[in-house]
Amino acid sequence: MMKALILDGSPENDGTGDRLRRVMTAELLQRGWQVEHILLREKKIGPCAGDFYCWVRRPGVCNIDDDNRQLAAAVVNSDLMVWLTPVTFGGYSSVLKGIVDHLIQNISPYFTRLAGETHHRRRYARYPDFLLAGWQETPDERAEAVFRFLGYRNTLNFYARRSVCGVALAAQADVELYSLVDSWLQSLEAGAQISGVSLPEQILAPESTMPPRRALLLVGSPQGRSSTSHALGTYLMEQLAAHSVVTDTILIHPALHQPEKMQALFQTLTEADLAVLAFPLYVDSLPAPAIALLEQVAAQLPTLRTTPLRFAAITNCGYPESHHGVAALAVCEQFAHQVGCGWAGGLSLGAGPGLVHGTPIHELGRNAIPVRLALDPAAEALAEGTPIPRTVQAIWARSVIPAWLYRLVGNLGWKPQAKKYAAEKQLQHRPYTEPDRAE
Repeated sequence: MMKALILDGSPENDGTGDRLRRVMTAELLQRGWQVEHILLREKKIGPCAGDFYCWVRRPGVCNIDDDNRQLAAAVVNSDLMVWLTPVTFGGYSSVLKGIVDHLIQNISPYFTRLAGETHHRRRYARYPDFLLAGWQETPDERAEAVFRFLGYRNTLNFYARRSVCGVALAAQADVELYSLVDSWLQSLEAGAQISGVSLPEQILAPESTMPPRRALLLVGSPQGRSSTSHALGTYLMEQLAAHSVVTDTILIHPALHQPEKMQALFQTLTEADLAVLAFPLYVDSLPAPAIALLEQVAAQLPTLRTTPLRFAAITNCGYPESHHGVAALAVCEQFAHQVGCGWAGGLSLGAGPGLVHGTPIHELGRNAIPVRLALDPAAEALAEGTPIPRTVQAIWARSVIPAWLYRLVGNLGWKPQAKKYAAEKQLQHRPYTEPDRAE
């Protein structure tokens, strides 16, 4: 019997999510599927630490011993993986993203060329088909376009042979949901793949008549002050300070778990004219804790602020091509539009960990040149109250390191890293399908 795994990222008291889950389950059962439904908010899933231990210390198994391991195994051993989520700023809920971030344990650290760009190789011989199902309270074409594009990017990274992305509306009656889900499943059965999707053109905020007096850097990396995100964001803040902008920095991860730090974060956010989110790319989007913060900000910010806030973002990824980060920046832009902020633009840096590796920019030497080429004019524009120009955003679009060379050197580096943990012979280990399967 074919196995379908439903990873349900709906929040509490979400009536649309409950209805869509019931309809999805009924339609799958009617077709003869064995269905396992996982309500993610009831599971213990810690945030991905970004330490790559699941690749070099115990290959194929996350270093965090919680429910994420069992869920990663369930994904590998299913025939169909279904993700249910409210469309959240064009992306996924933080609840769903929490397990999505951990699914990198199911792929190999080794690089390959796929669809003309760099990705990670397969770890397993087969992967499940993929059905991404989202819902919106009201129609939002821009958010839906970002959602579909993100789904497409995920099909590449998770090697889904067949894939479908669908969006439902809260106002749709059950009979309409049944028809919708039936059409999604029919498309999967016909061998569909998510394709032909593109991001909407970004909408930058107009020039402000009041340049920012105070800027806040939000660091979304679990590595905190030793992260590439912190290094990039700090350099930008230093350049803003040189233009007489008062700056503050807050680390997202510790703040989320300490009420007094969250209170301080919101207080600083209400006083700032400009907020900049710096984060590493996690599975084509923001890390789950960064999304969780944006969810909280979206719920409270409109009641806390009486003056406009500008919002910008910087992301970096472990691929040489910077365009891997465009979906994440589109999610940030969608957040800005939905909460009434002015979108001040975003920058995506390819090969960020290899180029910066958490080192302060002023200590990088020659490696700082490509970084500063974008950050210096970006800071100047933001300090003047204008968005980051598109020409500046395009600077990092050119690969800092040739992709073929990055893949070659990167692949040579995994064995030495694994050797530190006596795991160099296990890099292609398949723990969730082999006899010594991890429990």
